[in-house]
Amino acid sequence: ADDKYTDKYDKINLQEILENKRLLESYMDCVLGKGKCTPEGKELKDHLQEALETGCEKCTEAQERGAETSIDYLIKNELEIWKELTAHFDPDGKWRKKYEDRAKAKGIVIPE
Repeated sequence: ADDKYTDKYDKINLQEILENKRLLESYMDCVLGKGKCTPEGKELKDHLQEALETGCEKCTEAQERGAETSIDYLIKNELEIWKELTAHFDPDGKWRKKYEDRAKAKGIVIPE
């Protein structure tokens, strides 16, 4: 469908990235504009703000699952990275509230 983001990277091993500090930090530097981007990192960086603002309406199912997996992992295991991402992409906290209820329903606790 033309109204979805590309599914070119939907089969990427997200768990491998999340659990490898060097890889994870490389992706974070990319999306935060502090470092080089891989092609899939650039794709993420290009669409992350829009996906946040639209509730991921252009995301494929795999991308929605990946977003939930990533949020859950970062909150539980990499809180400083989570805080840096939210400060960058949601400085006023206007999207955070929208996602807190969704996260709570899935058992994800978002710290203050």
